[in-house]
Amino acid sequence: MLCVVSPAKRLDEKPKALPEGRQMTQPDFLPETWKLVQAARILLVNDLRALMHLSDPLARLNHARFAGFQRHPGPGQALPAIQCFAGDTYAGFEVRTLGDDALRWADRHLRILSGLYGLLRPWDAIQPHRLEMGSRLANPRGPDLYAFWGDRIARALVAQAAEVGTDVLINCASVEYFTAADRKALKLRVISPVFLEERAGEAKIVSFFAKKARGSMARFLCENHLTDPADLPAFSTGGYAYQPALSTPDRPVFLRAAVDQDDQAA
Repeated sequence: MLCVVSPAKRLDEKPKALPEGRQMTQPDFLPETWKLVQAARILLVNDLRALMHLSDPLARLNHARFAGFQRHPGPGQALPAIQCFAGDTYAGFEVRTLGDDALRWADRHLRILSGLYGLLRPWDAIQPHRLEMGSRLANPRGPDLYAFWGDRIARALVAQAAEVGTDVLINCASVEYFTAADRKALKLRVISPVFLEERAGEAKIVSFFAKKARGSMARFLCENHLTDPADLPAFSTGGYAYQPALSTPDRPVFLRAAVDQDDQAA
């Protein structure tokens, strides 16, 4: 199986040692990335603030990031994607504690959707940035990033799924990001796990917990080298339990008793 996750707005830019024997790789769509950088560079700070609903400090930070973005980054100017992204999904994935076998499986089976880079492998070298997939950034191909990427991401996923001998894609990404994988071109079976919190007899999706659970599911796939969707119901990280009565084959539902967000973050 292949698994996709979203990137993160929050980044960890501290340099870290790579696991032994591992090197950074180059993203597949670097020429496309550079086109988007050029489109973003012409924007003023106020434009970026409006484009992604940023605070003034964040708008200034990302304006500076685009201004300093290197077409060919040198030593110390890029970080591995899986170590740089630091949001809730990556808290659930916990790359720092993954073993060598799980990391090798992730190399071939885990992909990160990206507004700027399109599609990333875990150890692809990226420069710090923020460009959300839903951004309406005018570009040479249209009014937004969905128009820019077209069916490129979907075709890349199909090709990479073929490389690992699968026709199944586990979607652990958000709707915003997975929409960039054109469904007409995505000739794969898509399975999208759902994570619910139950409180006072009501079950619902809570964004913070769902993001972290999607990262935990991606880790579960990597640690167990899963190849059969029938094994997904065994996922129980964080107290979730599979709910057959609420599930369909392509929408497995996992439920747990609600916990406090402060307790989960601790």
